[in-house]
Amino acid sequence: MRSGWNWAWWVGKWKIHSVVWTGGLVLWTVYALGFPCTAMAQSQAERGADLRVWTVVETRRVLREELPGELRPVNLAAARREWESFQVLLRADRPVPGISISLSELAGPHGATIGRENVRIFRQHYLHITEGTYRNDQFVPGWYPDPLIPAEHPLTRQPLTGGKYVAMPFDLPAGETHGFFVDVYVPEGTPAGTFRGSVNVRQQEQVLAQVPVELEVWDFELPRVSTLKTAFGSPAGRLRDYYRQRAEEGIEPEPADWALVERQCAELVSRHRINAVPPGAWLRPVEKPDGTFTFPAERIAALKEFMANYHVNAIQIPHPRSVVKDPEQEKARLVAWLKAFDELAAALEDPNLIFYTYLRDEPNDPEAYEYVRQWGRVIRQAKSVVKVLVVEQPQPQDPKWGDLYGAVDIWCPLFCLFEEEPARARLQLGETIWTYTALCQGRLKSPWWHIDYPLLHYRVPAWISWRFGITGLLYWGGMSYWRQVSDPWVESWTYGRRETGRGLVYHGEGTLVYPARPVGYDGIVCSLRLKALRDSIEDYEYLAILERLGKREEALKIVLPLATSWFEWEPDPGKYLEARAQLARLIITSRSSRN
Repeated sequence: MRSGWNWAWWVGKWKIHSVVWTGGLVLWTVYALGFPCTAMAQSQAERGADLRVWTVVETRRVLREELPGELRPVNLAAARREWESFQVLLRADRPVPGISISLSELAGPHGATIGRENVRIFRQHYLHITEGTYRNDQFVPGWYPDPLIPAEHPLTRQPLTGGKYVAMPFDLPAGETHGFFVDVYVPEGTPAGTFRGSVNVRQQEQVLAQVPVELEVWDFELPRVSTLKTAFGSPAGRLRDYYRQRAEEGIEPEPADWALVERQCAELVSRHRINAVPPGAWLRPVEKPDGTFTFPAERIAALKEFMANYHVNAIQIPHPRSVVKDPEQEKARLVAWLKAFDELAAALEDPNLIFYTYLRDEPNDPEAYEYVRQWGRVIRQAKSVVKVLVVEQPQPQDPKWGDLYGAVDIWCPLFCLFEEEPARARLQLGETIWTYTALCQGRLKSPWWHIDYPLLHYRVPAWISWRFGITGLLYWGGMSYWRQVSDPWVESWTYGRRETGRGLVYHGEGTLVYPARPVGYDGIVCSLRLKALRDSIEDYEYLAILERLGKREEALKIVLPLATSWFEWEPDPGKYLEARAQLARLIITSRSSRN
């Protein structure tokens, strides 16, 4: 036996149930918590030809070069309306063709089940990175998993075949680690308790490994609409630009059905608790002969349906300069235009929905500061539902430029430029703090969002945000900025290139999804980073629930050891799972005491 297997631990925890000879390999079947866990072990004649299978539940990447870990049962926990996931990793000393995996139905208390319709399986695709992102002094060269090849079409749920990349069956090369990603959704109405099943690794019809899966369903549910606001832009909009350019260059045609693409993009981002972006035309009020503006009934109905389908909590409206050139001289027209959004908000009947205008991107000079003051103060004086968002920290960049106080409703500083005292002062005045990340040429530490940084960097920000009263998260690029690469499935360096010479390296900057055509349909597919970000937004929901229950101080005691600041956080992803379980127990006991 290879020394990687800790057989003393296995035998001490589980009893050997049966030994079956198959194809010259020994199939050991053991039971953990009453469920079989099988693993391949080599015969003496087949030494070096074994398949090793192991699982990972915490938020971390497993590079192609990484050697096997221990095979353990998969232990998960989730609330209702929550996704929970795990990775299944494979490695062998010789090629193993035709591998596929599946997750059985999960059986729970009183005959309840979580069926396969609530399971989505992906194969991890790897990007070869030899040079680290700028300022990543912990970089390790290697093959990094990020794109996730779906086994099924995201809308029809039919198996995908014929693409350049296919999830299953998969031919495992010798001496390489490859992984699958398994997503499990806990539907509304699922009873609390323990659900059990197994994940099976097959080669055609032969089961090569079977690992028990146990999911504890906690007795509460996440709201349909997230508490944390998100503004990530429109991947469908970026996709149009991407394919239009490629069609003009004769590389490949545009999709034939853009309505279907937009629907798929909206469904995918919504499933990851990120705001989908409605078509821009729906958000442009119509001017009437008397100089007022209104939204036609059909647009209001379309927006209502969109919000219901995709659980939207924040909508970016067009910049007001689309209707006025000078906010002071045309103030009456601007106020009339804003009033149309007040009427739209009333018609949509959602008090938690916010409208905002993205007034200026990173005002970094005196003229930009003056621009924000000029527009922001007039908009705020109108006392409209439309909020003024500026991607800037509350403390002025340069005192000589003056400040932006009175011109901003939603401040959105970079992770690394957030300062607690100025932010608290604006919160006390009733203003709002969001935050965002983007490329930065400084050396400041921050949970940077790049492929070659730890995957935990995508889960940490929501914990830190809640700790400081930050209620929104913004990212640029529409999640699909591929303009600087010819093939994002191969090239990870998505930003920083120069037409001549080399620029600064930023792997995955501006991206969280990948074009889906290489896997067999038009649209987008998700990444490991997007999955970690979804988990982060779900974590935030636990904290928001506790805050609504009046348990902020108790929750803060759990959060502070992990999320000290934007410059200091716990690097062990397992600690966040432990803390999340503590939060869940606190929610359950707090709700019980109220009842």
